[in-house]
Amino acid sequence: MKEKDISTFNENFSELLEKDMGLLTAGTIDSFNAMTVSWGAIGTLWRRNTVTVYVRPSRFTYQFMTKQPYFTLSFFPKNYRDKLTYLGSHSGRDEDKIKKCNLTPVAVKNNAVAFSEARLTFVCKKLYEADFIPEQIPETVKNRFYLEKDFHRIFIGEIVQVLSSEE
Repeated sequence: MKEKDISTFNENFSELLEKDMGLLTAGTIDSFNAMTVSWGAIGTLWRRNTVTVYVRPSRFTYQFMTKQPYFTLSFFPKNYRDKLTYLGSHSGRDEDKIKKCNLTPVAVKNNAVAFSEARLTFVCKKLYEADFIPEQIPETVKNRFYLEKDFHRIFIGEIVQVLSSEE
């Protein structure tokens, strides 16, 4: 993977999340977990390029997100869809799902974790995190997405590196 200038990123981020799914990874090369995400945003905050992701406290990745200062968000070629679906529906608490999917973890900037098979990876330094406030979420949303009252935490990270396998 080669480093890419963020200013050259011109893909539709919403489409990437919805159609390709992102693989959110937190921890270090020695101890990490990954999960697929389909909710998120890319933008600017405090004059910095940022990625925003949302993680429920019940997810194994959550503990890595709260403890580690860096995370990555990776996107894969379309033929990885089945593997990404598996990674999003199985817990790293129960098995080595990365190994089961034959993905190759690699240490990147600041000992964050990416995958050699990814076509695009954002390496992010955590800037901010906060829990959703249930009272401020519309009832229709709570009734659809939070029946278990497992409200997400928002994580905003500054994009410190963009890696790409594509020319």
